[in-house]
Amino acid sequence: MADRILLIEDDPRLAEMVKNYLGEAGFSVTVSPLGIAGISLEARETFDALVLDLMLPDIDGLEVCRQIRARSQTPILMLTARGDAMDRVVGLEIGADDYLPKPFEPREMLARLRAILRRRGREQRNDLLSFGHLEIDSGARKARINGAECELSDYQFSLLLVLAQHSGRVMSRDAIMELMKNERLESFDRSIDVHISRIRAAIEDDPKKPRRIITVRGSGYVFAKAQD
Repeated sequence: MADRILLIEDDPRLAEMVKNYLGEAGFSVTVSPLGIAGISLEARETFDALVLDLMLPDIDGLEVCRQIRARSQTPILMLTARGDAMDRVVGLEIGADDYLPKPFEPREMLARLRAILRRRGREQRNDLLSFGHLEIDSGARKARINGAECELSDYQFSLLLVLAQHSGRVMSRDAIMELMKNERLESFDRSIDVHISRIRAAIEDDPKKPRRIITVRGSGYVFAKAQD
């Protein structure tokens, strides 16, 4: 399947050139001429990378980068005609993976795009924990059963990740809380036990007879390495 690229670029001639060139290289390209529309597209659909112009008519490209990076780790290649190096520095600091000054050679754009896709591919492999039908993707902060995303809050995902990273070890509640101390609590009156029950509802075939997260009476919990 071809990698999907979202190109956020308001210059129609440049957008057409990039779309055709990347298409010939085997990519599937969707074009958005506006930043706000591009943000909405990225939220609704799955893309393998973004090519983002910093000079857009409706919203600054840096703000587009900031909003997308706040909820997504999709690789971003910035295109900039600005002469100020600070824009490039800020773009990289807020999460862009690389930048390319205009005017540019299409071959260089293709090389840089392929490079960030290769880097992200390596990171994703390192970020992925697999336990039979259950996959835990720490980079995307998603858990999936047979490819279907599990419904977990951010805190519950962090709790599941902590348990999975220590699979096979009995974890006391105090040990779990120590590892979770930097996570934002959703509510102070919810215990780990409540979150565990909701995680089980999302990942276990039968939450009343869990095979993944097992209670060890008087000790805590253990994430079993059971295979489906």
